[in-house]
Amino acid sequence: RAYSPSVHLLALGAFIGWMVQSGGDVRLAVNIASAVLIITCPCALALAVPAVVTAASGRLFRRGLLIKDGTALERLAEVDTVVFDKTGTLTMGTPRPVALDRHATPDLAIAAALAAGSAHPLSASLAAALREMGVTPAPVGDLREVPGEGMEATHAGRRVRLGRADWAGAEARDATATYLDTGDGKPARAFIFADRLRPGAEAAVATLKAAGKHVVLLSGDAEAPVADMARALGIEEWRAAVRPEEKAAHVASLTGAGARVLMVGDGLNDTAALAGAHVSISPASALDAARVASDIVLLGQDLAPIAEAAKLAVTARRRIKQNFGLSLAYNTIAVPVALLGLATPLIAALAMSASSITVSLNALRLR
Repeated sequence: RAYSPSVHLLALGAFIGWMVQSGGDVRLAVNIASAVLIITCPCALALAVPAVVTAASGRLFRRGLLIKDGTALERLAEVDTVVFDKTGTLTMGTPRPVALDRHATPDLAIAAALAAGSAHPLSASLAAALREMGVTPAPVGDLREVPGEGMEATHAGRRVRLGRADWAGAEARDATATYLDTGDGKPARAFIFADRLRPGAEAAVATLKAAGKHVVLLSGDAEAPVADMARALGIEEWRAAVRPEEKAAHVASLTGAGARVLMVGDGLNDTAALAGAHVSISPASALDAARVASDIVLLGQDLAPIAEAAKLAVTARRRIKQNFGLSLAYNTIAVPVALLGLATPLIAALAMSASSITVSLNALRLR
């Protein structure tokens, strides 16, 4: 806002000064004023940030990361704390239920009806497995999803639930599981799942820690599987059985303590935490709500690009500062040259173009 009026006033001053100095030589005064206007064209300054962001975004896209927000890269460079969700984020999000044949057919039918209404990885996997078994879903009414808890409906006049252990009235197992309460007064049935780590999970966590980032694991799963995963990945700080509002509160607490938090999550349970973080990433397999709330989308299965993005963001910020430095140095040298009448408009145009090319080439080093 101030730059353009300033350079026009500078050119006007050059014109008046050279008119006086040359004894009224209009041609000379106009040439020098034109050279000042051309040489102060803010092309290099204007390219300093977008050229770097474009080059960095292109490189990250080739590595499987889609930048949705233009400021995400700048915020990512400031991150000092990384919070991961577990299921669907650090794991593949394709857990498979085991030993389904141990459950009674009526229980499987109720579970099929409840699981079919949820997009949670455990419910989706259970619904798919029951379809493969040919289980016909039981008739249910008032089916609804309770965020952070599970699915609830009515069946045969009874309330039935599928979800967290405490919500279903069960004691949590030392495994990844979802629990079915059929409302008949009997103990809740546990459906046990097996999942596997995403490719690059160990490398991503190790690289982030080596870069000095504080890594945290927050999961709604039971304590035992969360502890096992934290131990396997070398994550010292972790919390299990965390509800959505508790995830968001934990991120807010870290932020309040001065941390710049990167939240990585994929589910409905993570949406509030994703929105509240300094910057956020969701896998492409995440729920629509999670992808909308995030700043960056992980297109592939490999988590390694997340650590690469954090490192590249720091490099990009350094390139931006270099570009501003180059632009400032150019103006510091070129403007006096133009004011002294040592540059014709043609030379000024060439100098301006050279400064823009220099800034662009410096940005392209990120590729």
